[in-house]
Amino acid sequence: MRVTIAAVGRLRAGPEASLVDDYLTRFDRTGRALGLGPAKIIEVETKRGGGVAAEADLLRAALPKGALVLALDERGRSYTSPQFAERLQAWADAGTRDLALVIGGADGLSPEFRDAADHLLSFGSMVWPHMLVRVMLTEQLYRAASILAGSPYHRE
Repeated sequence: MRVTIAAVGRLRAGPEASLVDDYLTRFDRTGRALGLGPAKIIEVETKRGGGVAAEADLLRAALPKGALVLALDERGRSYTSPQFAERLQAWADAGTRDLALVIGGADGLSPEFRDAADHLLSFGSMVWPHMLVRVMLTEQLYRAASILAGSPYHRE
């Protein structure tokens, strides 16, 4: 199952970008044998404004056709890391070819985009900077692959 992370905004060089690259590399390496990956990030950005509606249009255009869409939103469901790993495996086992994980910009996702998503995922009721959410999401992808592979990376 290929994984696309579609995010509003550009991640500049720095510690966050280094962490995202590291976790994506680890995920690809660990997930390959499990049928997970590769993973890639697509960044979108509005130059003319237009708010969350314009961002939603760019995000929709960036997603692979027929992808299962998992939007990150504080109103979404929170999973433990093992539960998230189980969900990823279940989607892959069900024949899902593409999983799209979507991160909105500073104002979140448009209500229409959020309502059209297949699933909503929350990292808690706190609001997180979208650049940190990328780090947290890529780490959880790697952690999920590690859990499924039986690696000691995840400890309860």
